[in-house]
Amino acid sequence: MIFYLDPFGCAKNQVDAENIMALLEKAGWTAAEDPARAELIIVNSCGFIESAKRESINAVLAWRRHYPGKKILLAGCLARRYGAELAESLPEADGIFGGGDLGGIAAAAEAALGGVPALSALEAPAAGPAAEPGRRPLLSLPGSAYVKIAEGCDNRCSFCAIPLIRGGRKSRPAAEILDECRILLDRGIRELCLVGQDLASYGGDLVPPAGLPLLMEALSALEGDFWIRLLYIHPDNFPPALPDLCRRDRRFLPYFDLPFQHGSAPLLRSMNRRGNAETYLALIGRIRAALPGAVIRSTFMTGFPGETEEDFTALLDFQEKARLDWLGVFAYSREENTAAFKLKNRVPGKLAAERKRLVEERQIPITEKNMDRFTGGVYDVLVEERIEGEEGLCLGRLYCQAPEVDGAAVIHCGDRRPPAPGTFVKGRVSRRTGFDLQVYTLP
Repeated sequence: MIFYLDPFGCAKNQVDAENIMALLEKAGWTAAEDPARAELIIVNSCGFIESAKRESINAVLAWRRHYPGKKILLAGCLARRYGAELAESLPEADGIFGGGDLGGIAAAAEAALGGVPALSALEAPAAGPAAEPGRRPLLSLPGSAYVKIAEGCDNRCSFCAIPLIRGGRKSRPAAEILDECRILLDRGIRELCLVGQDLASYGGDLVPPAGLPLLMEALSALEGDFWIRLLYIHPDNFPPALPDLCRRDRRFLPYFDLPFQHGSAPLLRSMNRRGNAETYLALIGRIRAALPGAVIRSTFMTGFPGETEEDFTALLDFQEKARLDWLGVFAYSREENTAAFKLKNRVPGKLAAERKRLVEERQIPITEKNMDRFTGGVYDVLVEERIEGEEGLCLGRLYCQAPEVDGAAVIHCGDRRPPAPGTFVKGRVSRRTGFDLQVYTLP
């Protein structure tokens, strides 16, 4: 039995995809790099916003056109959120697996391969043998791995469908996370990226309650030369101890992904968020004062219902004052069954997109200037891949660059032997080119 996996969505969904691969391989399946060799194609979908939903459905339709004789299984967030509806409206899929327990993936795959109707595959199949999380195949570039420390979310932002898809917060025990990290480090991983819908809320549901700082203290006992990167920290829940923990153990990177979403107090309240521009700017100031080398990424949303010109001006003012290092911008997506779905005064899509474009345009010089401060410095660089056809050139990342979403480091090795992907190399930043940094390896 041979399968091909087509992954979509965020880093958390990538971890699910990796665990699906591990579980299927443990059940006797073989993963194919070429879909032409596979008997079953699995689309691990995203269902977060409308554009992601369309992308996942289009993937199923495209695979059906390309391989009319193969079986297709739709898994992931979209299947979990709309399983029953898709089983009836998407005949191109031979199976739908939306189970919260990935242990049932092998049974769902066999059902799809055997021609069991899609709707039947929704009936929570018996869980198969558990896979050891640290042993899963990795879809990241060499040297880096995502470690999911919690599932779901309790923040209930009014625009967000995550609690509808993945439920409330469910934190993993610290001992389980530590075991996974040890295994990954033993495999040669040099960057552990901790992910969850909100790392700052980690552990509040455990017995006894714990928190992110306690988990970080435990991780600090691990031996070796590696990075730990914290991704997705809700700014309203930011643990004050984090900067001090990063100072005490330099392996915790001073990189913070804080999704502020907006700078208008009325809109933030409508989003069910407690902060405002003043409290967020104060948080940024405290982080930068404690960690002068801190790098801050965020996300903004334009076009949320009720966003006036005054609100948008407040967002631009916040952007200018925050001087964020990295920024992603999204136009609001109206998601059914969220609290914001029934809000009035909707913003036209074209206006939301135009505001998004304007914010992105204004961010370019801010990010470029912020990246200039690395010029002339010597840093550890995580090497990810060699550039085909370019002798002595590699791509990698500094601590200021998270995987996939930020700029890259172009590593110039000169006459030296190029370092192996997945390893650290010392390099001096010579200049910035766009958002990328040009780095020359040291003897």
